[in-house]
Amino acid sequence: MFISEAFAQAADAAPAGLGGLGGLAQFAPLVLIFVVFYFLLIRPQQKKMKAHREMVQALKRGDRVVTSGGIVGTVTKVVSDSEVQIEIAENVRVRVVRSSITDIVAKTEPASNGNAKEEAAKGE
Repeated sequence: MFISEAFAQAADAAPAGLGGLGGLAQFAPLVLIFVVFYFLLIRPQQKKMKAHREMVQALKRGDRVVTSGGIVGTVTKVVSDSEVQIEIAENVRVRVVRSSITDIVAKTEPASNGNAKEEAAKGE
């Protein structure tokens, strides 16, 4: 009665002006979005993870660190590849997983070949 039937028109095989690139032109925005996401999100996150992994592997005795829970302490012992022991107060030591260490507050200086007395004498 009031509703008329609608018939679909036959579509051309390729849109005008694009030649045979119709399928490729449809995926171009998706590819562009992926490229933008890679350079703005994925790549910086991978660099950040790599820097954190290198920092955690370089931990050594005497470093002052901050854990993910906000506890500040000094590394007293490297227990294994995945754990370190930190001293959070006098005679209070806890073992933490290396990956839970978020930052190194102060690094220890590497040991020198001479002893401390010789270095003190040179400084005077």
